[in-house]
Amino acid sequence: MLNFPAPPKASTLPVVCFDRRELSQILNVYGRMVAAGEWRDYAIDTLKDRAVFSIFRRTSEMPLYTVEKEPKLARRQGAYSVVAAGGLILKRGHDLSAVLKVFDRALKTVT
Repeated sequence: MLNFPAPPKASTLPVVCFDRRELSQILNVYGRMVAAGEWRDYAIDTLKDRAVFSIFRRTSEMPLYTVEKEPKLARRQGAYSVVAAGGLILKRGHDLSAVLKVFDRALKTVT
């Protein structure tokens, strides 16, 4: 009789991730910017302390922006933040839709 190794146990460490509502809001903004020709690719990372949605102009480049969810900051500055490529925090807050409004300014044309 063959004994197969036991399947690996699921990690007991909690992982932070975006829920369906949050991901829908982020992808709504992402879709508008793709349609405008500004963005072309994204990546989602789920880590033990935060979730990160990275936005790229091209696949081979560094991310232009990251949308981060860090629950340990929820009672302080807010769990959500938008960070530029250089590490500058553009907006931080408790409400994701308010934080994502930082990208609305980029859609306005200057005449």
